[in-house]
Amino acid sequence: MRATLRWAHSDLRTHRGEALFLVLATAGIVASLLLATALFGYATNPWQRVFTQSHGAHVWLHTDTAADTGRLAELDGVDAVAGPYPTASTTVSARGSRASVELRGTPERPSVGRPPIVSGHWLDPATPNGVVLESRLARALLAEPGDTLTVPGTARELAVVGLADSAEPRYRPGEQPGLVWALPSAVPDPGGQVIGLRLTDPGDTSYAVQRAVTVLGAGAIGEVSTWQQARAEAQGDNRLLGQVLGLFGLGALVAAGLAVHGAIGTRIRGHLRDLSVLKAIGFTPGQVVRVFLLQHLAYALLGAVAAAALAEALGSRIPGRLGDAVGVWQGLPGHTVALLVIPAGAVLFIGATTWLAAWRAGRVPPVPVPRPAATPGGRLSGVARRALGVRIPPALVLGWHKAFTRRPRSLATVARLTLPLLLIVVAMSAWTTLDRFHSRPEQIGLPTTLSVRADTGLTDREARALLERDPQVAAAYPGVETAALVPGQTATIALRGLGTHQDPYPYTLAEGRPARGADEAVAGQGLLDLLNVRVGDWVRMTVGDQPQILHIVGRSIEPENAGRVISTSLDTLRANDPGLRPTLYELRLDPGADPSEVADRLATAGRGHLDVHTVTNPADGLSPLRAVVAGLIAVLALIGLIELLTAIGGTVRESERDLLALKAIGLSPRQITAITVTATGLTALAAVLAATALGLPLAYWLIDAQGRSSGIGAGIAQGPSAPLMLLLGAAAVLCAAALAAVPAARAARRRLADTLSAVA
Repeated sequence: MRATLRWAHSDLRTHRGEALFLVLATAGIVASLLLATALFGYATNPWQRVFTQSHGAHVWLHTDTAADTGRLAELDGVDAVAGPYPTASTTVSARGSRASVELRGTPERPSVGRPPIVSGHWLDPATPNGVVLESRLARALLAEPGDTLTVPGTARELAVVGLADSAEPRYRPGEQPGLVWALPSAVPDPGGQVIGLRLTDPGDTSYAVQRAVTVLGAGAIGEVSTWQQARAEAQGDNRLLGQVLGLFGLGALVAAGLAVHGAIGTRIRGHLRDLSVLKAIGFTPGQVVRVFLLQHLAYALLGAVAAAALAEALGSRIPGRLGDAVGVWQGLPGHTVALLVIPAGAVLFIGATTWLAAWRAGRVPPVPVPRPAATPGGRLSGVARRALGVRIPPALVLGWHKAFTRRPRSLATVARLTLPLLLIVVAMSAWTTLDRFHSRPEQIGLPTTLSVRADTGLTDREARALLERDPQVAAAYPGVETAALVPGQTATIALRGLGTHQDPYPYTLAEGRPARGADEAVAGQGLLDLLNVRVGDWVRMTVGDQPQILHIVGRSIEPENAGRVISTSLDTLRANDPGLRPTLYELRLDPGADPSEVADRLATAGRGHLDVHTVTNPADGLSPLRAVVAGLIAVLALIGLIELLTAIGGTVRESERDLLALKAIGLSPRQITAITVTATGLTALAAVLAATALGLPLAYWLIDAQGRSSGIGAGIAQGPSAPLMLLLGAAAVLCAAALAAVPAARAARRRLADTLSAVA
């Protein structure tokens, strides 16, 4: 053991730079994985982020005003209480949009269930009629700080002073009322009260609810909502984001492992002479393996611990979204486990790869095997010799020869470098697809911007005339939407009739043709999967007690209702029900029109008869994906950089015999440097070409597969533009060449005596 430690110490003093590089590489990979985990938790679980930031309550109880809720604070397992707050159910209106809300009287900003402000400020006694809206409710009402809400049927007005996130069940039109915080004076006639309980053990939620019901009495409690219900509802919207980031995290882990394996293998190959000396002086194969294993485990452990300590201590201080992500992640339940598992997993993986490489080192014979007279890359091919004969620069020809003639090793290097570049291509495709949702929503099933519902005070002709009179309304498509039962009455789907035969609705089709004739319809992927039908089939459904039989002639991209939508023209539905009148109008606006301004004008012109809403874009919930994709690209670029440095180090070390020969034939140090730089650049170019050829089809397949599984349907994928791909390729090749220039120049200027000693 003493001899092993002495050799390890001597090796460390001799190769300080290589040891430092391995420590930094491990630290960089572990730090990258920790930051990726933080971003994953931050972006894929916004409910958990809001719950942590707000110090949320695990149980919310809605009771009558006579309930003695003060006794709940004395229950075992209750850590803190929010409220009770007086509540009143009402309806508010803004810009023609109406919403059912729960008006909650909150005298001061609570410590439990403290809503994080996203815009504006909290309630101020100086504004007695001021309110703070839950952010999802605000989007539905097109409201922002400074706007005024009205209470239909009364003369009351409420001033919006802020918007806030909430970890409670979110607003859903017709299902869940929106949450509005107000001063108690703004809730003059409360119909009930609400109290929140924060528990010491969230796993005892069901027991805590049972105890609360026992204490207050079942008749006093009108509604109970728990943190599990709110989390399940919120996480349903983030399924796509979680799957995408999970895939990238797994790919980055594999790429990091391959990069570390390459670095260790290159380091061991550089010590073959030393290994022979160790065997000659009496080291056993097991001792040689232990030397490398313990040495590299120590490096890996040092790097992993340093990365974990830095991420824990300084991660939250990183400016911007990344620092926010780390700060929130540190408060999540799985933070401690991830902080231990990720570094430990990296160390164990490095230990496994080191053992595999060290096992090969243990088999090195004690007598060094003479190197072959031929160069490691073999003789020049006929094409290379002819290229030199026609005066093609030697750096280009010999660089190509050095990069691609050692096929197993060259292919392994290209493959390791291809993986992070391939994942970068997939990440760029995800970014481009998300941009397409925002910039060209008509191509992903959202050809209209506003949805308007008219009450019975307006006829169809009056409503259409009112809507089309607006100068920025390009088209108004009348329609109806109703729930329909599928065959067997096992599930409910959405049946829509939009547009007419003369003015058809512009559906976005990914398969088949538009519905032009009678009884023809287009359907979303979710409906096709639900009914196990294809384009060309006939389907029968029931609306109330009326059957409806439709012929599916196309598959449309449907972002709504998980794709469980079948759409036809309003004329087709009227043929089955002549008395059917439109209940909604989908509006397509002129390019550049502001939806908020148009909605405001229409609401004013409708004089209370029009309810105007913006059409929800599913990409709005994926906005964190941009920052996460950028962070993952940075992580993958770091892994690719580590692989490049490893490849450069191995190329320079293995070229010592070539350097002697090249100097002997009269090549200058600059030409010799150019050979190594060219070889590295060509290796990077090969990896870029392979990543592009494999990454683009993979990106299309992954995005479309996710579209199919979510019900939206295939056909939404969008690859990066050609200039962007050229920029990626040029950046990779130039970076590789720049990194190779300094060590190649240093090696090319070595003295002949040094070169002879290295290869002797």
